[in-house]
Amino acid sequence: MTHTATHPPCAPTIRARWTSRLGLGLRLASLLIGCATFGGSHAEEKPMPDGRAVAAADSGAVPADTKAARIWMTVGERRFAVTLADTEAAGAFAARLPLTLDMTDLHGNEKKFDLPNPLPANAIRTGTIRSGDLMLYGANTVVVFYRGFGSPYSYTRLGRTDDPHGLSQALGRGDARVVFSKR
Repeated sequence: MTHTATHPPCAPTIRARWTSRLGLGLRLASLLIGCATFGGSHAEEKPMPDGRAVAAADSGAVPADTKAARIWMTVGERRFAVTLADTEAAGAFAARLPLTLDMTDLHGNEKKFDLPNPLPANAIRTGTIRSGDLMLYGANTVVVFYRGFGSPYSYTRLGRTDDPHGLSQALGRGDARVVFSKR
């Protein structure tokens, strides 16, 4: 007597889903390896709530060539392009522009300002802060980081300075007046 294997009706569907997820994982791994190899990305990892890490491509950053996603940050005579994140908070922040914020220095690595009205927050633990990150702490505190470091704190991403070179010097020591605008 010959025994033939039978599969429940859902087996092909489960197998197709597993195969599709495996293919997606392999494509994502190749993309990350390619970015790391050729240096064409500002790739960073951010932890998910369950502890896994995902690439910055999933962090809500909008490509720099999208003009609608860019705002400007002016400190004294220096002007920096900021690419907004694809977050509800970033859209709400951009809708309030222009804003002139008298930001206070904190820890020698960031400038902060407490907004009078909250933005929609969806904070995640970023793990690594980079110079040029524009974040929201809580629902009211806008933060511009001018030095990178590891951080256990959670933030909602608002955007990132396209080229943070000279940002630390422009912000200087102590408080700084920072103007955010659409043009």
